[in-house]
Amino acid sequence: MAVPALNPRNAPARSLPLREARTRLSQLVAMAELTDTVTVVTRDGDSRPVAAIVPAGAARSVAQARADTERLAEVTAGWARRLEALREQSGRRHAAELRVVAAALAEVWAELDRRVAPGDPALARLRAAHADLLAG
Repeated sequence: MAVPALNPRNAPARSLPLREARTRLSQLVAMAELTDTVTVVTRDGDSRPVAAIVPAGAARSVAQARADTERLAEVTAGWARRLEALREQSGRRHAAELRVVAAALAEVWAELDRRVAPGDPALARLRAAHADLLAG
């Protein structure tokens, strides 16, 4: 099998059956070292991967992978706490602003009730449009 000397970094991993990988192991290791090539090893006659030959820099130990996972969980939990605190703060601010608006609207309605004759249809439509704010 002819293989190019250099593979682009985003190239898909090469797949070889175990028998051929065994025969070419030295070449595959050299390619992994020099060109960052990943070779997936399959069982003979089966296309499912069983192992991989990867550059040493790409391989991580179980401890490193666990540490990365734990660190990611800590960072994620920290951001989740921060976002929850901001959501609560925003909710409190919104509720306070809504109370101020509702109080101002109540003052406006009290003034309108004093100035406009009862039963005015335009005022009734306006009151219906503000019913949700007047109720709260």
